[in-house]
Amino acid sequence: MSATQILLAVVLLITTGTALLGFSSAGLLPTAQASAAVELPVLGTMPPLDGAVSWLDAKPLTPAQLRGKVVVVNFWTYSCINSLRQLPYIRAWAEKYRDQGLVVVGVHAPEFGFERDVGNVRQALRELGIDYPVAVDSEHRIWDAFGNQTWPALYFVDAKGRVRYRKFGEGDYAELEAVIRQLLSESGARDLAREPTTVDARGAEAQADWADLRTPETYTGYARTERFRSPGGVRHDRRHRYALPDGQLGLNQWALAGAWAMGPEATALGEPGGRIVYRFHARDLHLVMGPTRPGRPVRFKVRIDGEPPGDAHGGDVDSQGNGVVTEPRMYQLIRQSQPIVDRQFEIEFLDPGVETYSFTFG
Repeated sequence: MSATQILLAVVLLITTGTALLGFSSAGLLPTAQASAAVELPVLGTMPPLDGAVSWLDAKPLTPAQLRGKVVVVNFWTYSCINSLRQLPYIRAWAEKYRDQGLVVVGVHAPEFGFERDVGNVRQALRELGIDYPVAVDSEHRIWDAFGNQTWPALYFVDAKGRVRYRKFGEGDYAELEAVIRQLLSESGARDLAREPTTVDARGAEAQADWADLRTPETYTGYARTERFRSPGGVRHDRRHRYALPDGQLGLNQWALAGAWAMGPEATALGEPGGRIVYRFHARDLHLVMGPTRPGRPVRFKVRIDGEPPGDAHGGDVDSQGNGVVTEPRMYQLIRQSQPIVDRQFEIEFLDPGVETYSFTFG
């Protein structure tokens, strides 16, 4: 990025809050310069943290209480693969810099209805090993106060309560840690570690295989779904017996078979034997789903190109493709090795009573 482009981006961020087309806010600090201090613009004052339905692992926090600390505010939701892949770094930074004045505040802002449940969020925090304060923003009031628009998002606040940096989406972790160190140095912290943090991210938290990722997130509710190919298309808000199309699906197309009811957010199965088929190109395939009734597990079987997944099985299925839906969350169903090519995924539910929300890939 040239000096002129940087200046234009800074001006746009300060005056409109919008990055220059083609450059996110993270682009203002090139990775090659991450170890050197860079002038970070003041993007505004930290908004209030009012409106959370609950706070987990902390009493409610305010900007005034956080004054004197460097704060990283993380907007996330527990079924979002992009949020999950960012978490190992956030946990590591919270631990590494806690004694030097860093406070991480998670803001759990739900995408799907089941993520509004405080009990579900509390369980997710335990399973994900999150011990920093989390505001349960089920009504998106904190989200709106920040003007946020995406998951995940990070806002970096200095010790004077000013937003100095923002990052939307994944990646640029060395660069972001350099921002934390710079803000801590400005606040008076000394003897900060200079080497970027490394993490051993595993399972769903492992970083995506971006070079082979050619399939986008796909919602299974009709409000946002795309590339649906069952004959006759979608039937809104009523049970319908769907069928697979004749011939092979095209890349990134999907279809249903069996008695499904497609709602705006989720698609629910009413009888055993329902199937979903998706032709994809990615290392990893995940499906956000849950039982329609708490405490009633739903068994399923996964196939890839018509066969059990074997070594390509994800963390939530065995090599024969067997798995069980026990709670509403993201399930990792496929993690394959090279070479990555177009593959046909199929999941068959052996019991009724499952809701599916979205496919994500990595």
